[in-house]
Amino acid sequence: MKHCLFLIGFISVIQLNAQVLSPEAFINQVKSFHPLAKQAGIKVEKASAALLSAKGGFDPTVEMEASRKTFDGKNYYFYTNPEFKVPTRIGGMDIKAGLEDNGGLFLNNQITRGQSSYLGLEMPLIKGLLIDQRRANLQQAQISLQQSEQDRLKMQNDLLFDAYNTYWQWAGAYQLYSIYNQFLQISRERFRLVKLAYLNGDRAVIDTIEALTQVQQFQMMQADAKAKLATAQLELGNYLWNENDAAYLLNANLVPDTVQFQMYLASEDPDKLINRVNQENPSIRSLAFELEALEVERKLKFQSLLPSLNLKANMLNKGYNVMKDFGGALLQNNYVWGIQFKIPIFLREGQGSYKQAKLKIAETNYELNLKQWNTANKIRSYFAEATLLKDQIGAAQQAYNGYTALLKAENLRFQNGESSLFLLNTRENKVIETAEKLIQLRAKYLKASYGINWAAGLLR
Repeated sequence: MKHCLFLIGFISVIQLNAQVLSPEAFINQVKSFHPLAKQAGIKVEKASAALLSAKGGFDPTVEMEASRKTFDGKNYYFYTNPEFKVPTRIGGMDIKAGLEDNGGLFLNNQITRGQSSYLGLEMPLIKGLLIDQRRANLQQAQISLQQSEQDRLKMQNDLLFDAYNTYWQWAGAYQLYSIYNQFLQISRERFRLVKLAYLNGDRAVIDTIEALTQVQQFQMMQADAKAKLATAQLELGNYLWNENDAAYLLNANLVPDTVQFQMYLASEDPDKLINRVNQENPSIRSLAFELEALEVERKLKFQSLLPSLNLKANMLNKGYNVMKDFGGALLQNNYVWGIQFKIPIFLREGQGSYKQAKLKIAETNYELNLKQWNTANKIRSYFAEATLLKDQIGAAQQAYNGYTALLKAENLRFQNGESSLFLLNTRENKVIETAEKLIQLRAKYLKASYGINWAAGLLR
């Protein structure tokens, strides 16, 4: 039987009209078009919008208050006050300037009659001096923007890990199907030749039954492998999206990169990688930013323990030019000022809020410590698993090479009439069994290797 029985390897025969979908091209497509990748980007955009909203707390405002009363032919009063107000980040101070035009028969004596102008400020002297709600909102929004970028990286890290695993499961299923397909073709050719030899009187009928049984066994194995390959292709389709946000199934002409499936991945020393984790792992960085935001909240809650003492002061002038005749006389005579003081008797609300803020920080610190420890152990675990699997792959590859050599020798003996189909089939089954094991080990190895970078949060 002069057919090529032993050209069996893990680089499958690819049809001329097939194209290789490399893992790099697949992952780039996932990063560009997958809904989860886009959702991760939206998180950053939402945080940016929240920051813009927080900055709005310091936007200048223009206000206008006007009222007029006439009754029974009498002009009781008219009051017109446009005001321009500028919030600042300095000590919670607000700067304001305004104009007034007031008159009428029954105008309040506290209100200046005629046209006047003022320039002044409002600011806290104790509570709210170092931080207030506006400044806290802005600081937390800035921190949230940085945290959202880490959350985006975390979502992408998880997405790519799942995508890589799905791709290599597909590659393993494709290789397994290719191997069964090759053996099925070989067994069919052998059955044809054995049947021909039987008809010529050179083989017993039992040999045809033996050859047919091997064909039927490979048919069942190929059918099972084909079903697993179809399932793997559908799983891969969960990650296939185009620029129009439409999902699509894998093209039948696309095949995986079986060359990279056999390659070993470079891995960094786990201790060095663990040292990088605190600065680069997005889950850990996100918790660190959360602690910064909680610290801002703690400072704000501490203000509720302080008494409220607010100052209001305006320089006044007649007419609409508040700076006219500015000088000592203006400061001595033309001004208005006041203070407002307030303090709760028991401070229970402030004490409770401040204690809650401190407990939340302690809780998040415990979460951060646990995340750091778990991450380090995951890196060590995946590294140990990858190293062990690499050794197992080496042993399985040697066994595969040995069984393949035995199969070659057995086939030569069978061709020379020195062996039986039973022994030849046994050798074939052992080669296939070892090939299956080797494919499984390679798939596990790739998952563990990518798991190292996933645990470290470095899949980008």
